[in-house]
Amino acid sequence: MLDRRQLLGSAAALGAASFITPVFAADDEAARLNALMDVFFQEGLQQGPEQATLLGLDKGPNAGLRSRLRDESAAGVAASRALSADQLKRIQGIDPGKLSGMDRVNYDTVRYTLESRVAMNAFDYGGAGGGGGVSPYVVSQQTGAYQQVPDFLDTKHPLNDAGDADAYLARLEAFAGQIDGNIDRFRHDAGLGVIPPDFILDTSLDQMSKTRLPASQTELVQSIATRTKAKAIAGDWEAKATAIYDQKIGPALDRLIAVTKEMRSKAAHDAGVSRLPQGDAYYAAALRFSTTTRMSPDEVHQLGLDQSKAIVDRLNGLLKAQGLTTGTVGQRIASLYKDQRYIYPNTDEGKVQQIAYCNDRLAAVRPKLPSVFKRLPPYQFEVRRVPPATEAGAASAFSQGPSLDGSRPGIVYFNLHDSAEWPKWTLPTTIYHEGLPGHQLEGGLALSSNLPLIRKATGFSGYAEGWALYAEQLADEIGMYDDDPLGRIGYLKFQLFRASRCVVDTGIHHMKWSREQAIQYFVDAEGDAPGFATREVERYCVTPGQACSYKIGHTVWNRARDRANAALGAKYDIKDFHEAGLSCGRVPLDVLDGVIDGFIAKTRG
Repeated sequence: MLDRRQLLGSAAALGAASFITPVFAADDEAARLNALMDVFFQEGLQQGPEQATLLGLDKGPNAGLRSRLRDESAAGVAASRALSADQLKRIQGIDPGKLSGMDRVNYDTVRYTLESRVAMNAFDYGGAGGGGGVSPYVVSQQTGAYQQVPDFLDTKHPLNDAGDADAYLARLEAFAGQIDGNIDRFRHDAGLGVIPPDFILDTSLDQMSKTRLPASQTELVQSIATRTKAKAIAGDWEAKATAIYDQKIGPALDRLIAVTKEMRSKAAHDAGVSRLPQGDAYYAAALRFSTTTRMSPDEVHQLGLDQSKAIVDRLNGLLKAQGLTTGTVGQRIASLYKDQRYIYPNTDEGKVQQIAYCNDRLAAVRPKLPSVFKRLPPYQFEVRRVPPATEAGAASAFSQGPSLDGSRPGIVYFNLHDSAEWPKWTLPTTIYHEGLPGHQLEGGLALSSNLPLIRKATGFSGYAEGWALYAEQLADEIGMYDDDPLGRIGYLKFQLFRASRCVVDTGIHHMKWSREQAIQYFVDAEGDAPGFATREVERYCVTPGQACSYKIGHTVWNRARDRANAALGAKYDIKDFHEAGLSCGRVPLDVLDGVIDGFIAKTRG
């Protein structure tokens, strides 16, 4: 997003960097660093052409990238790993002692990224996961080209002229190659004993069957047919796309389905990664990758339990004020989920109403933002529904940043597979998390900043998700629930949800909880609908550690604010605090703490 959901992370501390605006020093070491970051960015675009399209940079010298997709073959995976190792060696040639201010922040952030990638590459299985994490599984309900490419081509690949249409067709052919690359890697990992749990493969097969449609029904063909017709782009694009689909993509999907069925017959039901080769070490590395902290699984688990208790106490009082006095907090929240007054019809029309309400909340919060922010991003933002074909495995809600040039808006997606999972009182806080003042504000400011391109195009789950959860809190503080007491209950319910994630994720992967035990924890603790809880738990099974980044990041942001407030007293201004924390761009949480310490020192004078 921009892909906020493309992650980075692993070791190097900020040290004593001072907070300044992002203007780079002119000394030789800083110049070398800036030149190296530009080279790294271009190397990354060459290996990940999709990112060039997402950022609107697949033009000019990079125009050829619009016709390509990432190489998912064994050779492509090896090249990607080799590049990360080589980039790490090159940045280690920079002397951080000669850097200061934002130059030092940039160095520490990029080095952290590369060390994290290299650490995860030490495990010869898996790859990138969803939501800014890593996954031990190349193919799952959230990973794999079959799951990612159709929506990318339909909603992100531009179709404005015949050149764009030709590029679309080239990417269709590349899609078939990606599927085969995934199959090869799937078999490689299975040879090591790395096969997704049976329930993950069941959902994956369901999604694959919805993707493997006749050419006349698949969005891969209909997208180019419909969009070229709307733009009056001459050519028989539908016939060309149909031929590629029938001759290459369809057979590749059939092969993937066959291999997945084969793996399903061998799959275990165990939910966690501890059963995998070096599983405990993998989880510790994945947890560090996503949270950008050194917290152990036991420490994360306890943080979740402690914060859950505090939130439950607050919810108890608010629920009583609404006349909900009987049963546990989870049972009372469950009763709210069943209250038909707040549930939209589970029809296309009902889902349109839900999305319209979400866009209304997005518009309502905008005028209040200048009271707590010095700058707002110059981009447009909107809410859309997750495409029905991928609802079964998609996250409940997520955010995709705008293109760098603003030609595509930032988008907040809601999974409306079942409208009852999103009663009206749950929607506002999710808008504030995924949209404004959450991901879209933070990501939009990063995109429009004076940071190097490599810093704009990368992110850290601990920082970004922590900010978004803090943004939910900030929305309450600026009055978005003053006339919406049920909305405030929704806000605290989702705070509880993120604390519970720390308990459940570590429960699955560190304490060997079963899938069913994890689902029941959510249902009992906070009244989640079983379907909602199931998708969330299965997401954690595929991207271990990532779900913990939210509450850990939120805790770090709040501690930083409290530290600045206490240290600065009358000199403290929340706008200045937000500017300090956001103008440095996405950074590891360790680096964020150093930035805030520098801001405090500078403000004190």
